[in-house]
Amino acid sequence: MAHPYSARSRAIEPFHVMALLARANELQAAGHDVIHLEIGEPDFTTAAPIVEAGQAALTAGHTRYTAARGLPALREAIAGFYAQRYGVTVDPGRILITPGGSGALLLASSLLVDPGKHWLLADPGYPCNRHFLRLVEGGAQLVPVGPEVNYQLTAELVDRHWDQDTVGALVASPANPTGTVLSRDDLASLSKATRERNGHLVVDEIYHGLTYGMDAPSVLEVDDSAFVLNSFSKYFGMTGWRLGWLVAPPEAVADLEKLAQNLYISAPSMAQHAALACFEPDTLAIFEQRRAEFARRRDYLLPALRELGFRIAVEPQGAFYLYADISAFGGDAFAFCQHFLETEHLAFTPGLDFGRHLAGHHVRFAYTQSLPRLEEAVQRIARGLRSWRG
Repeated sequence: MAHPYSARSRAIEPFHVMALLARANELQAAGHDVIHLEIGEPDFTTAAPIVEAGQAALTAGHTRYTAARGLPALREAIAGFYAQRYGVTVDPGRILITPGGSGALLLASSLLVDPGKHWLLADPGYPCNRHFLRLVEGGAQLVPVGPEVNYQLTAELVDRHWDQDTVGALVASPANPTGTVLSRDDLASLSKATRERNGHLVVDEIYHGLTYGMDAPSVLEVDDSAFVLNSFSKYFGMTGWRLGWLVAPPEAVADLEKLAQNLYISAPSMAQHAALACFEPDTLAIFEQRRAEFARRRDYLLPALRELGFRIAVEPQGAFYLYADISAFGGDAFAFCQHFLETEHLAFTPGLDFGRHLAGHHVRFAYTQSLPRLEEAVQRIARGLRSWRG
């Protein structure tokens, strides 16, 4: 009997971490104290000024559809943010407000990828990127990357892997799961390499703002024709509000607007009105306090894990993840994660979720818990390593 569902749906893989998360929730429901270092969601709730702006929007009756491109005031606020933070001029007409960063990726992949065509993606990388490409009947050509290239695509790798079906490259800076950042020179060389092949450069800047000891440059500083994905989920702390944006070249906007009208009509109205508060000085001050707290967590957890024998070859400059090589301990990453969940009630993510390149030898820790919880996690890791038999 033929399979009743599409080949597309069968090809999109589940998150392996979801099985661990389900088990973690079972353990928690049974009364165990589970420390969650597996999910890429800040532990801070949405900042009060944003919540208040959302409540005010509801009271004022802002519950109808907005234009498909989003609230003009919010697009202008984002343009102002680019001017203030990056010193670049972005016409608000080039900005589309989307349902989360995922909505921006859906628009970009729908616009730029025909069936059978593909983008170059770093492996390891965020899994949904390749799955969105499959959804539009395109594909991801995964390029193995390691610490020698900062876990990032380079112009040389683009040159080497580009073929007749390649139409672009998608990079992330800061990257998930590695936290590495692309410099201005990196971005400029990637831009040149893709332009020379009449391809598109798409840059995921979703973790911008969450960098430590430096600020990540935007690709728009070196390439005005790049497509930029961003989100209110990470730095702005609005995960559940489902709000993001896409910056596109002027000539792409009409087609993107048409896609938005058909795919989701508009991003959530209340969330858009609430997000206007993100760019107020008092709210930005809250985000900067939280950034400093993430830096403290990284600066504690990174040396602590290295001391225990985890190999973290590149110090992450951004996001809130540590991508750790567990080769010193033997065994495979999924079994390793299961061991710590069952014996120490500590949840973190196997590398299998982020690609194929050495994935069975890596795990990702999200430092999205308070320092005391991270200290407790390190004690559990030290204890769990003594009972681990890889």
